Amino acid sequence: MMPMPALRPWIADVLLLRPDSALPLVHLPDAATALVYRRLGTGGGELRVVGPRSRASYHPGKELPLCIRLRLRPGATRAVLGVPASELRDEAVPLTDVWGARAGRLENRLDELTDLGPILRSVEAALFESLPNATVPSDRLLREAVASLSTTYGRVGALAPRLSVSERHLRTLFTDQVGLSPKRFARIQRVRRVLAGAGSAGWARLASDAGYYDQSHMTADFHHLMGASPAAFHAGRLPATTPCAA
Repeated sequence: MMPMPALRPWIADVLLLRPDSALPLVHLPDAATALVYRRLGTGGGELRVVGPRSRASYHPGKELPLCIRLRLRPGATRAVLGVPASELRDEAVPLTDVWGARAGRLENRLDELTDLGPILRSVEAALFESLPNATVPSDRLLREAVASLSTTYGRVGALAPRLSVSERHLRTLFTDQVGLSPKRFARIQRVRRVLAGAGSAGWARLASDAGYYDQSHMTADFHHLMGASPAAFHAGRLPATTPCAA
């Protein structure tokens, strides 16, 4: 699903999730910060902010009546939520920790709704109201760096000189606005390309297409971020699950 037009400069995508209690809950590495609303079995719901995930995690399955995830674009976290992405890395916190009482009032409004459409529109309206103005994010440097590191040709070492900035400045920019170092961002993007292409071609071809030196390089990087080899993960042989943090 796409967010409402006015939010598209800040929101990358909207996804309706359908967790299944019979299947492990897999959280993939993700460079995006997300806002999640989930309706609990008790009838009430909660809003949580999920920061950038530097590695995959695996948890016991759960079944939820409703779960909506809105993923922010890189660099949009501070404008939309009011906090730097660096404070949210590998964290999942209640929105009340970020917005305070305003988040509690929004949760109460959402709990009174039953249909997906009105729930999503209410969340989007609250996000739009939180923006200081309706202008499009204008950090050209960050946009160009994200675009470069999201392709197979993006190389961290060569990127700073090409953008006419120091590597230190580039690291500081990414850490604050994206929540990850440029190198970690690029590694996550490559692994996600492998995940998206798994089964469509041989592993050696996927490694080349994703920008790895060779298949062994891909396997080592994939295992570091995912906790399993590409072949094992694709076959469903996942690491042991651990309970979600409270």
